[in-house]
Amino acid sequence: MADSNFVDYVKICCRSGKGGAGSAHLHRDRLTMTGGPDGGHGGRGGHVIIRGSQNHWTLLHLKYRKHVIAEQGYPGGRSLSTGREGKDEYLDVPLGTIAKDVETGDIICEITEVGQEFILTEGGRGGVGNSHFKSSTNQTPRYAQSGEDGREEWKILELKVLADVGLVGFPNAGKS
Repeated sequence: MADSNFVDYVKICCRSGKGGAGSAHLHRDRLTMTGGPDGGHGGRGGHVIIRGSQNHWTLLHLKYRKHVIAEQGYPGGRSLSTGREGKDEYLDVPLGTIAKDVETGDIICEITEVGQEFILTEGGRGGVGNSHFKSSTNQTPRYAQSGEDGREEWKILELKVLADVGLVGFPNAGKS
């Protein structure tokens, strides 16, 4: 029985999203020729999150999904527009699942309740726009900060299983 439907151990690569870049925009319109900086901040990259679910009994749905990739954050825009955050990637796991780090073998978390969430890999922060850098001495900064890179880490998801074994028969009937 080498190919079983019961999977209690999965090794996956979690890659969070990169943060969006800040915008280096200067305000211009038909009435304002020399406006100040109005570049917006970049959006946060997506997280990789595990969530407890009562609809799953095994880790079979994650067996052939080796790479989990969250969405990147979007760049900021003009008029102090903040970029959209990257979409988080959710992994539904059965209750009693333990998440471990591959390199160290340390237990990161344990999912014991329905709906319990834990961030396995955090997304990168979004960069700040040039409106953040304005001051009395630097009134028109022409630079912005780029977003932080996402992280790529290997994780182990392991299902704790308690065997429900019962012996059927009358008491003192010689069961051993």
